[in-house]
Amino acid sequence: MAVATVAALLAALGGALWLAARRFVGTSVQRLHRGGDSGLMHGKTVLITGANSGLGRATASELLRLGARVIMGCRDRVRAEEAAGQLRREVCQAEGPEWGPSSGGAGELVVKELDLASLRSVRSFCQEMLQEEPRLDVLINNAGIFQCPYMKTEDGFEMQFGVNHLGHFLLTNLLLGLLKSSAPSRIVVVSSKLYKYGDINFEDLNSEQSYNKSFCYSRSKLANILFTRELARRLEGTNVTVNVLHPGVVRTNLGRHIHIPLLVKPLFNLVAWAFFKTPLEGAQTSIYLASSPEVEGVSGKYFGDCKEEELLPKAMDESVARKLWDISEVMVGILK
Repeated sequence: MAVATVAALLAALGGALWLAARRFVGTSVQRLHRGGDSGLMHGKTVLITGANSGLGRATASELLRLGARVIMGCRDRVRAEEAAGQLRREVCQAEGPEWGPSSGGAGELVVKELDLASLRSVRSFCQEMLQEEPRLDVLINNAGIFQCPYMKTEDGFEMQFGVNHLGHFLLTNLLLGLLKSSAPSRIVVVSSKLYKYGDINFEDLNSEQSYNKSFCYSRSKLANILFTRELARRLEGTNVTVNVLHPGVVRTNLGRHIHIPLLVKPLFNLVAWAFFKTPLEGAQTSIYLASSPEVEGVSGKYFGDCKEEELLPKAMDESVARKLWDISEVMVGILK
């Protein structure tokens, strides 16, 4: 039995190493293929929520390399400043000593405080944006919270629905004027394949009657898709596009609320290392939708791995999308 167990572990380790080698080569080739894109986003301002770690950090790094002025909207300003310093050093090392503010294609990083669990913070952030930023070319709604215990936002909303949907709903609406005046501009919404397991229960959007952390996460991600499709309809003819994506299964700290037994953790870490995407790999679709000429004018679509994908019927229900929009307007105080 012991021999069989050891053999199985060695086989798993060997497979993981093989797959990791393939990932390293694939990512290297992909980055080399995009090496000539430096400066593609020069002159463009991009706002990324939750940009100090995980997918947001990887997205910020690549768009910075492409020459964008990247605004990191983050809840913890200290951690965001630390991440920004690290990103500047990493990009400078990768691009060479000539990269920097004086370089024609160089990007810029700006840190601003934004807590999506507080509508007051969202309004203050947007007021600052409108006062200080002459343009906004790309908004990436990236930040999220995943399967947390039941808790509420500052305004009394269930945390996952409040942050993942309502906070971004208010943020986007308050910045629409700036996006329209900067057109052609883009909005990118990060959802998840787990939307498939969610439903919109208008009788208990705040999960006060019952709470299941997995279901509530899926519901918030379904809300992201319904929001995207309804916003695309409302933005027709404005030259502002909005698309939604799933990044796949990615190794980030998003699952910090998930409890994994101590004895199982080594095996889980091995599986995650072998089969989950790196943050950079997971960020590719966000980067693609934010910068690629291939999706110029494309709006209201759902993407994965830089390709358009089909949605389940419940994610395309126009009546539910409109009702959710109307209720969300009231919940965040846009309409009284």
